[in-house]
Amino acid sequence: MSDKDLKDDMNIEETKQHEHKDHEDNYESVCYLCRRPKSKVGKMIHIPNNIDICADCMQKTFDTINQGDNPYMQMMGLTPNMLYMPNLPNDVPKPQKLKKKKPEEEVAAVFDRKKIPAPHVIKASLDDYIIGQDYAKKVISVAVYNHYKRIYSVKKSDVAIEKSNMLMIGPTGSGKTYLVKTLAKLLNVPLAITDATSLTEAGYIGDDVESVISKLLQNAGNDVEKAEQGIIFIDEIDKIAKKRNTNSRDVSGESVQQGLLKLLEGADVEVPVGATSKNAMVPLTTVNTENILFICGGAFPDLDKVIKTRLNKQSSIGFQADLKDKYDEDSNLLQKVTVDDLREYGMIPEFLGRLPIIFTLEGLTRDMLIKVLQEPKNAILRQYQELLAMDEVKLQFSEDALEAIAEKALEKKTGARALRAILENIMLDIMYEIPKDDNIGSVQITKDYIEGRGVPLIEMRGTANTKKIAARQ
Repeated sequence: MSDKDLKDDMNIEETKQHEHKDHEDNYESVCYLCRRPKSKVGKMIHIPNNIDICADCMQKTFDTINQGDNPYMQMMGLTPNMLYMPNLPNDVPKPQKLKKKKPEEEVAAVFDRKKIPAPHVIKASLDDYIIGQDYAKKVISVAVYNHYKRIYSVKKSDVAIEKSNMLMIGPTGSGKTYLVKTLAKLLNVPLAITDATSLTEAGYIGDDVESVISKLLQNAGNDVEKAEQGIIFIDEIDKIAKKRNTNSRDVSGESVQQGLLKLLEGADVEVPVGATSKNAMVPLTTVNTENILFICGGAFPDLDKVIKTRLNKQSSIGFQADLKDKYDEDSNLLQKVTVDDLREYGMIPEFLGRLPIIFTLEGLTRDMLIKVLQEPKNAILRQYQELLAMDEVKLQFSEDALEAIAEKALEKKTGARALRAILENIMLDIMYEIPKDDNIGSVQITKDYIEGRGVPLIEMRGTANTKKIAARQ
């Protein structure tokens, strides 16, 4: 072999090594016992047969051996046999690795929590993203202002200020979850969202109530201090109402309400670090919930009947008797809700006592849905317009087309949530056909196209010529 061939072979081998190293740099080791990655646990202990163990698990293993009756020296004597056992495919585990996560860019908060602005400033920021719901935005702005003022106040007082935990009541698709998500984004605080239907009493199948703290800690990058100033949103809270006429233990209703009491009020909770469930090998840390803002939300179906029954009883005699028919036709009954109504619905008094701020959201009207489509900063129509702009195509919707979309959303009775599904269906053929022809300059969506009776108006670049896209099926 010539010197040149040898040099070429060496260069090829060096290139392969670099490629392998680059590939390895994209992955990180995982503890064989607790399954946490190196980025969470720090330095790993590497033992033969491609096994990595974190220092926590190794220490717990030694502690278990020392505390047990196992003959330590005899176990040590087994080590050589383990080290030199045949490398059979079924005996030796493959290297345990995970792909590294890209470091998240630090998102700047719209305002500093430690210098929290006045409620009207918070509401103005929410107005950029959320249409309507002025009363709800006003309530939540004041509550957040008071909550963080309570946390960061340097003035010491003998008066203990209680937490501003909230209960939001509103129909499906009225924007409860979106309101909380937007608030957390503006504040740049960690947010954990959980569904109350997944929670059960400790010891039963399902997530125990402390799992919501684990989720918040995980979303805070395992930073306890950051998690202790975060927000937890528990959705579908009406689903854990106390069951009536049942002789069995209510493990997913009243028991869950009881379990949440200490978290809502403020307590030290031990949660696993880098994992969502406790086990013997995962280290625990303590999170104090005293400064965590809890927001609960639910649609509370049939709560209006409870309210109507109460109001009709009050107006059943005297000159108020003629109000009964008025309550039967009142579309804003939820705004008249009281704590007694919620107790009648199945929420226990102790639970309601830890949610001092109760407010309602309105169901979205046709006009509100039209505004939701086009006015917020990240409005759904703007998203589609941006997607088509990447293909250098202008997307427009006629006014009657927007009205038709809003009408379809109202028929589905799922509020703003229906808009995305409707638009995906409308835009499917358009987004499929447009990349085929670079000469398409603009697309206008009409009412007829939305109702399946026509086609969108397509204009070609530099001409008045039009092109047809087949009507939707």
